[in-house]
Amino acid sequence: MSKSAEPGDAGSTDSAVISLRRVTAELGSRPVLRGIDLTVRRGEVVALLGANGSGKSTAVRTVIGQVPVTGGEVEIFGTPRRRFRDWSRVGYVPQRTTAAGGVPATVTEVVASGRLSRARFGVLRKADREAVARAIDLVGLADRAKDSVNALSGGQHQRVLIARALASEPEVLIMDEPMAGVDLASQQVLADTLRLQVERGASVLLVLHELGPLEPLIDRAVVLRDGCVLHDGPPPEAVGQHALPGHDHVHPHTADAEPVRTGLLT
Repeated sequence: MSKSAEPGDAGSTDSAVISLRRVTAELGSRPVLRGIDLTVRRGEVVALLGANGSGKSTAVRTVIGQVPVTGGEVEIFGTPRRRFRDWSRVGYVPQRTTAAGGVPATVTEVVASGRLSRARFGVLRKADREAVARAIDLVGLADRAKDSVNALSGGQHQRVLIARALASEPEVLIMDEPMAGVDLASQQVLADTLRLQVERGASVLLVLHELGPLEPLIDRAVVLRDGCVLHDGPPPEAVGQHALPGHDHVHPHTADAEPVRTGLLT
């Protein structure tokens, strides 16, 4: 994990894989992001935290293009998102509640769909099939590879979504609430899988409601409140139960907000 950059140094983008600069976004006519800065550097694990409605999921969806920005700039590997085309370098895990829904497919078929960005003309060759099998094995579902995803538990379904993202062997993983509604056993499997990806050099941007078993992997936490960055630095657990240190990156227009507490951020 990368420890070389100073917390909150959003202006340093030499090694950035994801960069948001003064990004604003709306859902309908309602402002959701109000000029946020966010940088994820190579090999870094960044957790995006905050209460429901703070703009966490909207922020990551601006990165992958699901939500248009109304101002500011989003860059992926130094390229403006509107011109970025090499999506095989990016693995995305949506919220399970938005990705589930009676898909009549096997585990292998769902995971294989994540490999299509690397497949020539949409045809999976031997190397592609091997990558799919590795991704399924990584999340501990090799024995369920031929089963319908409809027969899986919630935690197992989440593992399938993560395997689908891993199938393209991405350089950066973007994960929206990967631990939500997942049993403890699956949480540990997911944490172990993510640790292995980080050891292999992947960068990670995670939307989390609480750190849980992922806490040891987190390099930096960015806390959002009402679409603004409240904190960019050590995870809240690392700074204790008191107000955030004065040297942490706190935006002026949110400096009078309540201190971040440990545990469930609600």
